[in-house]
Amino acid sequence: MTEAPAAHPPPHFEIAPHSGKRLAYLAVAGGGEGPTLVWLGGFRSDMRGTKAEVLSALCEREGLGFLRFDYSGHGESDGRFEDGTISGWTEDAAAVVAARTSGPLVLVGSSMGAWIALRLALRLPGRLQALLLLAPAPDFTTRLVEPKLTAEDRAALARDGFLAEPSPYSDQPTIYTRKLIEDGARASVMGGPIAIDVPVHVIQGMEDPDVPHTHALELVSLLPSAGVTLTLVKDGDHRLSRSEDLSRMEQAALALARERRPPAS
Repeated sequence: MTEAPAAHPPPHFEIAPHSGKRLAYLAVAGGGEGPTLVWLGGFRSDMRGTKAEVLSALCEREGLGFLRFDYSGHGESDGRFEDGTISGWTEDAAAVVAARTSGPLVLVGSSMGAWIALRLALRLPGRLQALLLLAPAPDFTTRLVEPKLTAEDRAALARDGFLAEPSPYSDQPTIYTRKLIEDGARASVMGGPIAIDVPVHVIQGMEDPDVPHTHALELVSLLPSAGVTLTLVKDGDHRLSRSEDLSRMEQAALALARERRPPAS
């Protein structure tokens, strides 16, 4: 049930009105009245990762629409990663969703993608059916990155405009720019209650070295009490890409896709 397809289809491209950049995307056409699932990937990830591939295959089997794309500076899209910000990547998401979907949406956000999903959800209340957030990292710049900065790190940001750190996921360093951190403070969503009145399922590993599970607990406390589910995976890491993690994600995605929203009053 969790095997990803072997094919590597070429991307399509959408021109983002706000930037003029080409944004790469892949889509699965839905076969009925169900929602479109939208994949929102993480910091420096791309739309061809394991979880996105598994969800694409799931939607093909179930007759659901599925949209995945690369933010500017990621994967096969135009732009430099170092020029990106949370606000800019949210605009990328909004542009592709507006151009390539219609009807109800289930937003699936992974890590930083959960931050973008929450920001996008606040802009699309009439279309939002549900949210699935995997190892969610909203406000990670202010809540997870900045508190760990040393005096030397802060001096490098002020002097060079960026900070490079070794990455456990790549041979390339992780880059945090001053522009990203400053924009992250303005784009914060965890400063108070988050007004999203749809089912939300959060899946979080308790052995995540990047996003502590206490961050997910704080996020859940800010969401409406009705319809919020938190699944803590005791031995889960940040990627949540083991077969059991992928199966858990599929089950949650299908359950949310089958939710029936009450008619508008």
